[in-house]
Amino acid sequence: MDRFIVIHYNELGLKKGNRDYFENRLCLNINNVLENCGAERARRISGRILVRVGPDTEINEIKKRLSRVFGIAYFAEAWSSPQAVEELEKNAWSLIEGRNFGSFRIDARRADKSFPHTSVEINQRVGAYVKERSGARVDLEDAQLTCWIEVVEKYALLYVERLEGQGGLPVGTSGKVVVLLSGGIDSPVAAWRMIKRGCTAVFVHFHSFPYTNKESQEKVRQIAALLAEYQLRSKIYFIPFAEIQRHIMVDTPIETRVILYRRYMLRLAEQVAWREKVRVLVTGDSVGQVASQTIENIDVISRAVQMPILRPLIGDDKIEIVEIARRIGTYDISIQPDQDCCSLFVPKHPETKAKLTEIEASESRLDVVEAMKLAMDSAEILLQYPAAAGLSVPESAQEAKTK
Repeated sequence: MDRFIVIHYNELGLKKGNRDYFENRLCLNINNVLENCGAERARRISGRILVRVGPDTEINEIKKRLSRVFGIAYFAEAWSSPQAVEELEKNAWSLIEGRNFGSFRIDARRADKSFPHTSVEINQRVGAYVKERSGARVDLEDAQLTCWIEVVEKYALLYVERLEGQGGLPVGTSGKVVVLLSGGIDSPVAAWRMIKRGCTAVFVHFHSFPYTNKESQEKVRQIAALLAEYQLRSKIYFIPFAEIQRHIMVDTPIETRVILYRRYMLRLAEQVAWREKVRVLVTGDSVGQVASQTIENIDVISRAVQMPILRPLIGDDKIEIVEIARRIGTYDISIQPDQDCCSLFVPKHPETKAKLTEIEASESRLDVVEAMKLAMDSAEILLQYPAAAGLSVPESAQEAKTK
């Protein structure tokens, strides 16, 4: 029997007139992810996607890579069979024979309606054949083993194990977003959630080197490389922020520093978004988690820019965010100790109910135009690729500006 990977999706099937666009993008992403794995190119077939694999293919590597492709509901290593019921009986038993199980079920789907037997009839015929030879009982609700049979086009596909995918939408179908990436626990999870909805994330990280060490920048590189496993490539802007912080520290009230830091970070991120032709910013804010994330402060901070700001974690508590971070692999990187720029010159008792008029009055006394221009001109830009690609290609700021 020939071997395939059969890939199923859920949400894409509801797209009606745009379905072709989403399916084609998913195929493209699958082909990019499986490059150099020895698999043939993915192709659409009857509400599913097929990838033919050879006998020498690294099947575990393929499964690992597909497990991080957004848009996939589940996938399975499957074997083809002629569509004759007698062949389905023999090949299903060949796939099951030797496995240890006390109960089983056959789950057939007839995508090809020209096939003369219904799904129920296939279940009955193949189930009776397996029951006679195995002695196991049929259990339709809680079987120890399930054999799936999908009748599609000119053959049938059989498999006994299916793996959960990430769900969501294929990356690249929802445009680009600029994510403020701190290196902490929250912002990588916010980025991951946006990538899951089909967005391509461009990252902006602010640092205060040489007043702080480079550990936060290294953490962000690692996080971006991990997130590149989900979106194929990550682009990061490393923007120096210490000079702007120095102006804020000298010329404004101590309790408002964090709010002012955040407002100027958003302004710089907005400039990156203009360069990247991006229309929205994304942060890892969660209401009430820290002083800068009270409703009042979120309001005042947001008014620094005209661009919409998305906050995918706004209603989540820390336990929920940590759970996702552990699952996607960013948690162990995020908890590594570092000195981020927001820990520099931070007051013991920051403002929690900022007033816009007072913050704007403080900003009117600041002269940071040159500092902001210098920060953007000095930005380091890095392209981070998945570990499997073996690539990490730096890109100069000047090259990035021309794109």
